[in-house]
Amino acid sequence: MAVKGKENRTIYFSISEKDYKNFENDNSVAHIVINEALKKNPNSFPSDILEKGYKLNGKDRKSKKMNICLRRIKIGNHVYRICPSFVIPGMRGKVSEVEKVLFLAKFGVPFWALAVVFGKNAMYWYRLFVSLGQYNLVGTTVYDTSEMPTDILADEFHTRLCGVKTYIATIIAKGCFLGMEACKQANELSLTNAYNVFKQEVQRFISDYQPITINTDGWWATQNALSSLFPKTKIVECFLHGFIKIRDRATKKVIVYYEQIADKVWNIYRTQSKQQMAQQIRRLKEWTLKNVPACPMKENVLKLCNKKKKWLAHFDAPSAYRTSAQLDRVMKKMERHAINSQMFHSNIEMTTLNFRAFALINNFSPSCPQVTKSTGTLSSPAARLNGFVLSDSWLENLYLAAFQASFKKQRKTL
Repeated sequence: MAVKGKENRTIYFSISEKDYKNFENDNSVAHIVINEALKKNPNSFPSDILEKGYKLNGKDRKSKKMNICLRRIKIGNHVYRICPSFVIPGMRGKVSEVEKVLFLAKFGVPFWALAVVFGKNAMYWYRLFVSLGQYNLVGTTVYDTSEMPTDILADEFHTRLCGVKTYIATIIAKGCFLGMEACKQANELSLTNAYNVFKQEVQRFISDYQPITINTDGWWATQNALSSLFPKTKIVECFLHGFIKIRDRATKKVIVYYEQIADKVWNIYRTQSKQQMAQQIRRLKEWTLKNVPACPMKENVLKLCNKKKKWLAHFDAPSAYRTSAQLDRVMKKMERHAINSQMFHSNIEMTTLNFRAFALINNFSPSCPQVTKSTGTLSSPAARLNGFVLSDSWLENLYLAAFQASFKKQRKTL
């Protein structure tokens, strides 16, 4: 899916630079390599190749920069280019030359600094980075859409675009970004349009996809937007946000009460049944009314208690995320990215592409060794979600997954 909204006519599959020389120059070798690749990973090819077969269809003009030419094959009435995995789509360089640069960009290293260390210029690295944002986030990250997570988290990240407050509608599951879209307002209509991008991307592969649960904070517009998009889905409110509202209003005058309240609130969270939770909430409310003086913290404790039905609903969806802690952790990375991008002096479309590129790099690039020491080759969030990798190079893995996604067929959920 090289360009959003256009049909992909490029087949991107794994082949080493050494083997590509013979593939490029020898037709018999080309047939052997294509047949082996088709047998090993048929998802990298258009689905109708199995019915219609293929035939070689010449080559493109040799690239002066890369000193290679791309072969073409014809499947039915369509002609496809074959791009080797060691080359960046669009013939902009080799994966081995840029994957370390893009890995550092994940941590906010400015593009001008990357140009000083690795050569070329800042705009080359910026364009290469942003180009990743055009791929389908869901289809690229989840190789087998039958394994699509059914319990997800959603929230808006707040940033600024040219000094104006902007919101990034974000969806994650199992440590991976699955939705990312910028919008100018946090009202129901704007958020519905923003989250609808995720719905469209996932329903390209699963026509009637409906998550079982979506964890959100208490913002009414977010909950209404997601409920309208996924009417069969259970909206689960984040317990952590209820506690944070209490914590943020714990002034010095009431800090003694806050310490006791914090223990009582988390005891509520740790209860094992609806009966225990209802009892603990009732006791917290009685204790607060009797002992805590009037203050904003007291008001928010009572608000938490008055949401008893929402907290009891957690037991009806045992697989759901009860807090948004996982989402909050990755949003810290988004905050660093926003600061390092100097609040995005561009437009809403480029801001979306920027964040989507950031999301895919975080999904596919290696995590901290302390996180991955027990997972072997599954060093990235996407690898751990899928249980395997398509290539040992994280950037090759990303490109292979992105182009593979463009050939996936739509299916219905079981």
